Amino acid sequence: MSLMSWGMYPRIKSSAFRFDTNESLKEIISTHSELISYGNGRSYGDSALGTNILEVRPHNYFLDFDEESGLLHLQAGVLLSEILESFVPRGWFLTITPGTKLITVGGAIASDVHGKNHHVRGCFSECVKDFEIMLASGEIVTCSREKTPELFRATCGGQGLTGVILTARIRLTRIHSSYIDQTTIKSGNLEDTFKAFEEYRDFPYSVAWIDCLAKGADTGRGLLMAGDFRNDGKFSYEKKREHSVPFNFPAVVLNKWSIKVFNRLYYSKAKSGGASQVVDIDDFFYPLDALSHWNRIYGKRGFIQYHFVLPKEHGYQGIKEVLNIVAGKGKGSFLAVLKLCGMANDNYLSFPMEGYSLALDFRIEAGLFQMLDELDQIILKYKGRIYLAKDARVRKEVFEKGYPHVDTFRQYRKNNNMIDTFESSQSKRLEI
Repeated sequence: MSLMSWGMYPRIKSSAFRFDTNESLKEIISTHSELISYGNGRSYGDSALGTNILEVRPHNYFLDFDEESGLLHLQAGVLLSEILESFVPRGWFLTITPGTKLITVGGAIASDVHGKNHHVRGCFSECVKDFEIMLASGEIVTCSREKTPELFRATCGGQGLTGVILTARIRLTRIHSSYIDQTTIKSGNLEDTFKAFEEYRDFPYSVAWIDCLAKGADTGRGLLMAGDFRNDGKFSYEKKREHSVPFNFPAVVLNKWSIKVFNRLYYSKAKSGGASQVVDIDDFFYPLDALSHWNRIYGKRGFIQYHFVLPKEHGYQGIKEVLNIVAGKGKGSFLAVLKLCGMANDNYLSFPMEGYSLALDFRIEAGLFQMLDELDQIILKYKGRIYLAKDARVRKEVFEKGYPHVDTFRQYRKNNNMIDTFESSQSKRLEI
């Protein structure tokens, strides 16, 4: 079968395996190599692509819930959206959530995803009590920080390279409304954007959209959205009518001129200073999920999401240099997301560090990969790193300099006979 990521790049030939029981999974693992778990296909790059994929999505049952503590026991193929539909009306929300609800719990653990509250709550692994994982030997281990700390640190953020996550117990957070008080702050340049993040850092959730084609005095202008759940006791969470992009857009549709017009209109719609409004969960956390197949906007060649983080002391200068290059080459993105990140955790390959992360989407076209190589050098200069869950092209030497524990991860995989059994296109490219 032909398989591709959400970014539609790369496309590879792959064989898919389904398993009904743990015994059948053990049999697949014992008789095949180069296996990687595959959930809902929402990884942007090649972290879940490989020669042989294990389809985890069919394993999507809730197993138990403790109404007092908010501890939810479930299979790894459950989508975050399925958790929301079942538990938001009961007054519970995901402790950590990325910008899409259409990923599996197993994928959230393997990528150690983060969201708009990383500066106060950290990555997804912070809400994971434990999980069951089948190792290369076929053994099923209940993994936790306390009992199996090395396996926990290697698996959370380990991109599926330590085994197959079967079930997990995660902590949900009590909420008193399904609505959010959102404040939108319009910034005139990157300095103003950074000041706004610091001014509103006490809000539990914050994120900024950046006009990445703005130049000169306007470089880094954007809209910061900060929010918190209301306390009004109102709960409503229903599936909204989705709109869909029906086909791959022609390459001519998305260019620097159309992106520039979109960015200008999007920026100008916000009032100067700040504005407050009440929004629902989907509008605040998952705006892109309302448009299914939005990846088709970038055309049949696909797109690359370039997602990096820089230490706080270098965040402003480094991001300004990145934006200057992007604007100068006219390869802008209408989706440019800036976040404030809190402290790094001790997982071997987790992405965030204390500082600022920026995600940029670029249509694949002539000159793109050369520009991204140029951006890589800025990231290295300021001691940052690239997000593996989004990556499809970074070079091994660039990746290694951003992840100080990569050799520990490699050695752990070697010592536990995980190499060869669990491999992805990304792990081969980066030799991890």
